Amino acid sequence: MNRTSVPLIDLAPWFHGDMADRAAVATRIDEALQDSGFLLIGGHGVPDDLRARVRQLAKRFFSLDHPAKAKYSVAVGGRGWLPPGVEANAYAEGTATPPDLKESLSSGADAAIGDAEVDAFWFQPNVWPDEVPELATVARRYMAHMRRVSDELLTVFASALGLAADHFTQHTRHPTYTFNINWYPSRGRVGTPEEGQYRIGPHTDFGTVTVLDRQPGARGLQVFNRAGEWEDAPSEPDTFTVNIGDLMARWTGDRWRSTRHRVLAPEVGDGDAMSLIFFYETDHDARIRSLGPPVGHTAYPEVVASEYLRSKLDAISLG
Repeated sequence: MNRTSVPLIDLAPWFHGDMADRAAVATRIDEALQDSGFLLIGGHGVPDDLRARVRQLAKRFFSLDHPAKAKYSVAVGGRGWLPPGVEANAYAEGTATPPDLKESLSSGADAAIGDAEVDAFWFQPNVWPDEVPELATVARRYMAHMRRVSDELLTVFASALGLAADHFTQHTRHPTYTFNINWYPSRGRVGTPEEGQYRIGPHTDFGTVTVLDRQPGARGLQVFNRAGEWEDAPSEPDTFTVNIGDLMARWTGDRWRSTRHRVLAPEVGDGDAMSLIFFYETDHDARIRSLGPPVGHTAYPEVVASEYLRSKLDAISLG
């Protein structure tokens, strides 16, 4: 691995070690989130064959012709197919750019709470393509693993800050989350990118923790480091790329960085690529109280998670 600000941290000592081992993992994660906001995790326990199967089935969906996929078309925040042209992530920073060069199949938390207004947005029924009937079962299995990993990371986060083990997870008993399968077409499919166009424009994530499974060998993910430079994000076999979002940065009073990142436009010779991205949040009605000094640097006013996140999603929607 080239020199990078993004460290690789093995979670196996957290799961299987003694108290000293667990404390060492928590300390390393605290350091990584202060410095980079990104890290790679190994020892997560997610089966490799499940990750591969999600990709295999999703590729069958993305290979369908446009009319077939259009039956499942939705806007940002919906459950189904996000076609090219509906999203520009850089808008969240106030930067007008051409649409991101991607399409997504989006699913997420669908266990309704019984409040029609809340359920209509945060717990919508997932929509699965009839053309790939096996995808629903496999994606649900993947999301269950992602929720387990995310809650475990939140427990490590609490330990890293010397807090009660459930400081964060007490707010994820009925959480909202989104699982995006992102398909990045090759240069041969999309043509020459416009000026300032990316597969995903520069942005920060919005929630608590993001768990990303990158396609092995795929290039383009970059993070904005403390030196004010874009650097290529490293990748290692059998790892996930993890970063925190704006809500977690706010929660920790900016102790930890919600770091800007982007995915570069495809170069000539780049093939298609696929990423599996799990965006974890909190209970929709969680009241997020900032950990001000001495843990954090800033004591932000309290926010309601769903209101805060909805404003962020609205900012990146086009049309």
